[in-house]
Amino acid sequence: MRYPVTIVMTLIALALCLYNYTGYDPHNFVFFMFSPPAWVADLLVDIHEASVLLLYALTLMTYALIGFIADRLIQRGRSKSRAPA
Repeated sequence: MRYPVTIVMTLIALALCLYNYTGYDPHNFVFFMFSPPAWVADLLVDIHEASVLLLYALTLMTYALIGFIADRLIQRGRSKSRAPA
Protein backbone atom coordinates (compact mmCIF):
# COMPACT_ATOMS: atom_id res chain seq x y z
CA MET A 1 0.00 0.00 0.00
CA ARG A 2 1.18 3.48 -0.78
CA TYR A 3 0.95 6.30 1.74
CA PRO A 4 0.62 9.52 -0.27
CA VAL A 5 -0.86 11.66 2.51
CA THR A 6 1.83 10.52 4.94
CA ILE A 7 4.55 11.48 2.48
CA VAL A 8 3.00 14.88 1.74
CA MET A 9 2.45 15.69 5.42
CA THR A 10 6.02 14.68 6.27
CA LEU A 11 7.33 16.90 3.46
CA ILE A 12 5.23 19.80 4.76
CA ALA A 13 6.69 19.31 8.24
CA LEU A 14 10.19 19.10 6.79
CA ALA A 15 9.63 22.34 4.88
CA LEU A 16 8.33 23.99 8.06
CA CYS A 17 11.38 22.89 10.05
CA LEU A 18 13.80 23.92 7.30
CA TYR A 19 12.10 27.30 6.95
CA ASN A 20 12.52 27.89 10.67
CA TYR A 21 16.08 26.56 10.73
CA THR A 22 17.27 28.82 7.89
CA GLY A 23 16.34 31.95 9.80
CA TYR A 24 13.65 33.27 7.47
CA ASP A 25 11.26 32.92 10.42
CA PRO A 26 13.22 35.09 12.87
CA HIS A 27 10.58 35.28 15.59
CA ASN A 28 9.37 31.69 15.07
CA PHE A 29 5.84 32.82 14.23
CA VAL A 30 5.28 30.31 11.43
CA PHE A 31 6.84 27.43 13.34
CA PHE A 32 4.72 28.05 16.43
CA MET A 33 1.54 28.44 14.39
CA PHE A 34 1.91 25.06 12.66
CA SER A 35 3.82 22.85 15.12
CA PRO A 36 1.62 21.06 17.70
CA PRO A 37 4.66 19.89 19.73
CA ALA A 38 5.75 23.54 20.01
CA TRP A 39 2.30 24.41 21.39
CA VAL A 40 2.66 21.79 24.11
CA ALA A 41 6.28 22.69 24.84
CA ASP A 42 5.31 26.33 25.22
CA LEU A 43 2.74 25.37 27.86
CA LEU A 44 5.05 23.07 29.82
CA VAL A 45 8.52 24.64 29.77
CA ASP A 46 10.25 27.88 28.98
CA ILE A 47 10.46 27.72 25.21
CA HIS A 48 13.95 29.24 25.20
CA GLU A 49 15.20 26.22 27.14
CA ALA A 50 13.48 23.61 24.94
CA SER A 51 15.64 21.61 22.54
CA VAL A 52 15.06 22.88 19.02
CA LEU A 53 16.16 19.60 17.43
CA LEU A 54 13.72 17.70 19.65
CA LEU A 55 10.92 20.04 18.58
CA TYR A 56 11.84 19.53 14.92
CA ALA A 57 11.85 15.74 15.35
CA LEU A 58 8.53 15.77 17.22
CA THR A 59 7.01 18.01 14.55
CA LEU A 60 8.09 15.60 11.81
CA MET A 61 6.71 12.62 13.73
CA THR A 62 3.44 14.40 14.51
CA TYR A 63 2.83 15.33 10.89
CA ALA A 64 3.76 11.82 9.73
CA LEU A 65 1.34 10.33 12.26
CA ILE A 66 -1.46 12.63 11.12
CA GLY A 67 -0.77 11.66 7.50
CA PHE A 68 -0.70 7.95 8.39
CA ILE A 69 -4.04 8.21 10.18
CA ALA A 70 -5.50 10.03 7.17
CA ASP A 71 -4.18 7.32 4.81
CA ARG A 72 -5.71 4.59 6.99
CA LEU A 73 -9.07 6.38 7.06
CA ILE A 74 -8.98 6.79 3.28
CA GLN A 75 -8.14 3.10 2.88
CA ARG A 76 -10.97 2.08 5.22
CA GLY A 77 -13.44 4.28 3.32
CA ARG A 78 -12.40 2.79 -0.02
CA SER A 79 -12.62 -0.77 1.23
CA LYS A 80 -16.13 -0.18 2.63
CA SER A 81 -17.30 1.36 -0.64
CA ARG A 82 -16.03 -1.67 -2.60
CA ALA A 83 -17.65 -4.23 -0.30
CA PRO A 84 -20.91 -5.75 -1.56
CA ALA A 85 -23.99 -4.44 0.23
